[in-house]
Amino acid sequence: MRMMNRLAVLAGVALMAFATAADAKTLKLNHNNPEDHPLHKSMEFMGKRVDELTNGDIKIRVYANAQLGNQRESMELMQNGTLDMARSNASELEAFEESYSALNLPFIFANDDHYYKVLSGDIGDDILAASKDKGFVGLAYYVEGARSFYSNKEIKTPADLKGMKIRVQPSPSAIRMVELLGAAPTPIAFGELYSALQQGVVDGAENNPLALTVNRHGEIAKVYSENEHTMIPSVVMISTQTWDGLTEDQQKALKQAARESMDFHRDGWNKQVAAGKEQAEKEMGVKFVAVEKAPFVEAVKPMYDEAAAKSPRIADLIKRIQATAN
Repeated sequence: MRMMNRLAVLAGVALMAFATAADAKTLKLNHNNPEDHPLHKSMEFMGKRVDELTNGDIKIRVYANAQLGNQRESMELMQNGTLDMARSNASELEAFEESYSALNLPFIFANDDHYYKVLSGDIGDDILAASKDKGFVGLAYYVEGARSFYSNKEIKTPADLKGMKIRVQPSPSAIRMVELLGAAPTPIAFGELYSALQQGVVDGAENNPLALTVNRHGEIAKVYSENEHTMIPSVVMISTQTWDGLTEDQQKALKQAARESMDFHRDGWNKQVAAGKEQAEKEMGVKFVAVEKAPFVEAVKPMYDEAAAKSPRIADLIKRIQATAN
């Protein structure tokens, strides 16, 4: 029933778009963050740029707050061509395209510059293109900083996680990481996490600092332990069916707009995180705790051999990513 309702909404949206501008193509882009989130603003920027670059022939309408479905539903709708575009992240995407799992390995990036070098270079482009035969094509990565644990206790070593239920994304990499660190991984939809924290369904979660403020998790979880285990980007994608329906010039313009939005997003991200941390501390009483990373790095080392053993493709990507840090 829920999926039928989503399809009905999408059909109505398509009719509205056709009536508004019969000579223009309006692409629907769905995501699960609020409109004041940096990701939404960056997708709006991409829409503005592709409108300019195509003289109005291509427009993007961005739907926030999972109006057209949650991330999993969006992926399925996009793969069958019902939805034009969606935003997810590398963690959830590894279930659809194995290449993304290389980006999800904990501590694979030496620092923020290494992270962006990979995403904006040949390795990033290789991964974005890998899913074309699976129903979608990646267009852009949006950095979301480093992810760390937050709860109501300090987590300074893996031993501090023992016995805790930690919300993770529905990703094999995220689940395995939390297992190796000694906690019980608990996959829960992001939109349900606030109530799960509030009701004690989980003891903590892991995300970037903006989850504390934009998603109000800092109202419940009062300690953010900065072990910075992963740097997992968001990914903006387009349905293969929609992509193949664009002209070569339109595809080029959309790629350019997406690439420009990557830089636009990165420029604003660090400023917003700094402001968000200050807000979390002053207005929500969240304590930020420095963490020695070495014990966490050691605990998750088996993930590298396990990932490489699964596929020559992943093994190659791991080597290429690590080589770019030098």
